[in-house]
Amino acid sequence: MKQFRIVPKITICTTAGEFCSEFKPCTDDLVFMGKSTENYFAGKLNGAHVIFRSDYGRGEPTDIMVEKIYDDVKDIPYKRVIAVGGGTIVDAAKLLALRTFHPVPDLYDKKIPALRDKELIIIPTTCGTGSEVTNISILELTARGTKMGLADDALFADHAVLIPELLTDLPYRFFATSSIDALVHATESYLSPKATAFSRTFSIKAAEMILTGYMQIREHGPDARLPLMEQFLLAGTYAGIAFGNAGTGAVHAMSYSFGAKYHVPHGEANYALYTAVFKKYQSLAPEGDIRNLNRVISSIIKCSEQDVYTALEELLGSILERKPLRAYGTTESDLTSFTDNTMTKQGRLTANNYCPLNAGQVLEIYSSVY
Repeated sequence: MKQFRIVPKITICTTAGEFCSEFKPCTDDLVFMGKSTENYFAGKLNGAHVIFRSDYGRGEPTDIMVEKIYDDVKDIPYKRVIAVGGGTIVDAAKLLALRTFHPVPDLYDKKIPALRDKELIIIPTTCGTGSEVTNISILELTARGTKMGLADDALFADHAVLIPELLTDLPYRFFATSSIDALVHATESYLSPKATAFSRTFSIKAAEMILTGYMQIREHGPDARLPLMEQFLLAGTYAGIAFGNAGTGAVHAMSYSFGAKYHVPHGEANYALYTAVFKKYQSLAPEGDIRNLNRVISSIIKCSEQDVYTALEELLGSILERKPLRAYGTTESDLTSFTDNTMTKQGRLTANNYCPLNAGQVLEIYSSVY
């Protein structure tokens, strides 16, 4: 039996002001946001407690970062969490809505239960994580040198609020890496054994919206994205709905150890491995669901089904240059340890692979993008 669900209530507000009029922030709220977003909410938060992402370090979210936040908020009697940001803010904010999230490793090891006792509102400011509609929080557990995901229904937001205005100043590189991440979510979830007719509808629509947008950008240049930002924002949420139901697989599993060791942003780490994983899938099981996916992608980007991943690489390369793993500092010896991590610590994700990959095949993929 397969199921499909959308848990958060999804609201679209044109501006931050409209959101504040509707949701009425107040002194009972804890707002977690980036400094660059503050101006959109200036004078509208009505005494809410505000903490800023930049006060807790840089880069991807870690257990150390969340422990520092815990120390700052544990004595604040907030009843609602409002998260305004990208993946780092959203993944951490999901924990802030729990009754307790300290010590963080114990939470991820499920030694302490994930119990919600606060309302959670998530407002994404990128067009890729989809985390506003999922029950997953991903952190780097620094002592273990890898990223781990905690999946629990307590991490679902009550409200996912989409505000296109907040993407107005999104730098091009963040746009590129976050939207490529959404494309990975859409296509990995399409191939997942947990996919349903419902989740695949969202997968395909998200991929279509992203790829047609990329075709416009390739033809007309980076500024062509600006009138399409609401389209990309919606696509990221659609992809989040799809992978929240069906899961992601080997691309994410393989990116975690690489991204954690070399502090590579999540979307960029996925991009480094994306088409190499799909080429391997294509070689192992070309007649399955991937054939249907290839047909859809090839029709959008105007190429033959046989050459779909080469053509997709070229299109993505026109959006953002893909770096080889060695450009991040990766060594050849790392590839073996990354493979071991994928095979032994990422079972939650590899269970969603389109077809089984053994250690030798995983190593081949790493080596092909090294």
